[in-house]
Parts: sequence; C-alpha cells; structure tokens
Amino acid sequence: MFDKLIQVLVLGAAYDKIADSTCSATTIRNRRDEWIEAGVFETLEQICLDAYDWVVGVDLADVTVDGCIVKAPCGGEAAGKSPVDRGKQGTKRSLLSDGSGIPLGCVIAPANRHDSPFLRPTLEKLGRFEVRFGVGLPEQITVHLDAGYDSAATRDLLDELGCHEVISQKGFPLQAGRRWVVERTNSWHNRGFKKLAICTERRARVIEAFIALANAVIITRRLIRTAWTTHRWDTRPSRRP
Repeated sequence: MFDKLIQVLVLGAAYDKIADSTCSATTIRNRRDEWIEAGVFETLEQICLDAYDWVVGVDLADVTVDGCIVKAPCGGEAAGKSPVDRGKQGTKRSLLSDGSGIPLGCVIAPANRHDSPFLRPTLEKLGRFEVRFGVGLPEQITVHLDAGYDSAATRDLLDELGCHEVISQKGFPLQAGRRWVVERTNSWHNRGFKKLAICTERRARVIEAFIALANAVIITRRLIRTAWTTHRWDTRPSRRP
C-alpha cells in the first residue's frame, strides 16, 4: 500500500491507474485516509528530520521561507485563482527550509493569497525542534526572504519572534543571497513529484499528507548523499547517489 502511494505521489497518476489485482483504488484511498487520521505521514516526516539532525545536523541558524504556486485543476479547499496562470485554479505552498535546503515544514493556501500572512504559521513549524534531543532552537535565527515580504509588517513580526532578517528590497535587481536553497527545494518538489506539481487533490489534509511524504523522501535522499562521504554502514552504496 505504501508503494502505491509513492507511485501516486511521484507519477501523479489517478488512483484507478495505480490500482491492480492486489488492491483497488478505493482501498488505496481508504488506507490513505486512515493513515492521515493516525498521523502516519507527519510522524514519518518527523522521524526523517530527526535522523538527519542526528547524523548531519539541521542548520536552524539560517532559515528561508518562500511561496510556490502550482496548478490545481480540480479546485478544492486550498485552490484559488492563480495570478501567474491567467486566473486558473492554483494552490500556494509556503515552504520553510533550513540553511542547506532541507524542508522543515509547509503551509498551503489558495494561489490568490499573498505570502505575508502565512509567514507566521510557516515559521511556527520550527516548534517541532524545540525539544528534540534535549536541545532548543538557536539563540539567533536569521530568516531569509524575497522582496514579496519587504514590508514593515514582516519586520515587526520577525522582531516579535526574536529573529533577524535578510529581506530582498523591492525595486532592485534580484538579490539571491542565501535564499536560493529554498528555490532548489521547490524544484525538488515540483520536478520529483508530479502530484505536487499538478495538485489534483481537493482536501487540504490530503495535500499536506503528500507534502509530508515528499519531504520524507527528500530528507532521506539528502541524508544518504551527505552521509556517503562521512559515514560507513553495511548497505552503503558502492557509488555516490
């Protein structure tokens, strides 16, 4: 069943296309909903983050937030008129990543919503690290943002949260800085998982479950790739992945 859900996520295919003699499309959807209710996808994502943090280390001193708009042709709870796709239905992902691009959490919203109101709930995803391994968050966290967040309201929010900010200024040429890593993570989402690039799910909790599953895959891949040069284990690949 897990393999079937991975196929749905990666290929973006309909459940009917993935179903075979081992399980029907209805069974796949029912089991997916049962796992969502039990918190399986969220727990899996957290386990992968904990493993990466323990072996490699999550860079929480520099975090980045950015929005990404994708198509949502079926509409639904997290769909709205896309400002970058001629008003067609779209979904926005407000993604939080660490200093190396590891996805730390995501908030979804209709595509016609501005990024700024979702900065607070996106940064609140850092709360998952407050009690991990007995170590709290860094004393100084710098948040890297693009020009869409260049406002007094954003700076007031970051001051309230005790964070430093590096925000690209409006009206100036593109200033990438250390913010490029979240753009790469958005690319990992859209190029590696067609279910996220073209969101055909209508319920927000299902979309969030697939994002958590995609994050788990990305984090595991990065863990193997990074640890390949620093660690040895029995099933270590003979070549760098």
